[in-house]
Amino acid sequence: MKDFAAIDFETANNQRSSVCSVGLVIVRDGEITDTFYSLINPEPNYYNYWCSQVHGLTRKDTDNAPVFPEVWRQIEALIEGLPLVAHNRPFDEGCLKSVFRVYQMDYPGYEFYDTLSASRRALPDLPNHQLHTVAEACGYQLKNHHHALADAEACAWIARKIL
Repeated sequence: MKDFAAIDFETANNQRSSVCSVGLVIVRDGEITDTFYSLINPEPNYYNYWCSQVHGLTRKDTDNAPVFPEVWRQIEALIEGLPLVAHNRPFDEGCLKSVFRVYQMDYPGYEFYDTLSASRRALPDLPNHQLHTVAEACGYQLKNHHHALADAEACAWIARKIL
């Protein structure tokens, strides 16, 4: 796959609609051509302990952040005509569909690919298929795991190697 957008969401709580950050990496002709990162004021706007432990974000970080529709307007232009790629597609696609529903936005039926399932087929001998493990096997050192942009960059690297 030479043209795609790798995407990663972090959530504030267990509600898929509670996206609090998004990372996006645009790949055209096999090369990274653009990146995008934004904090998002989540809906519902509360953080549970476990999510904050994973990504380090709290309500203080996102209280002044834009809401999802404002952020998505910026992303739409970047991803036009591109399939989306995520590591564990059901999570990220679920977040996207859920937040579209919450804001009563028409979901355009984005085409999604999954580097997690692809890595299980392409690299069956790995001890696990977590993002950092697969990224390392593909030659990428993920340094800031659970930061949405860092995770999207790792996903893009994996996708360029195995999709």
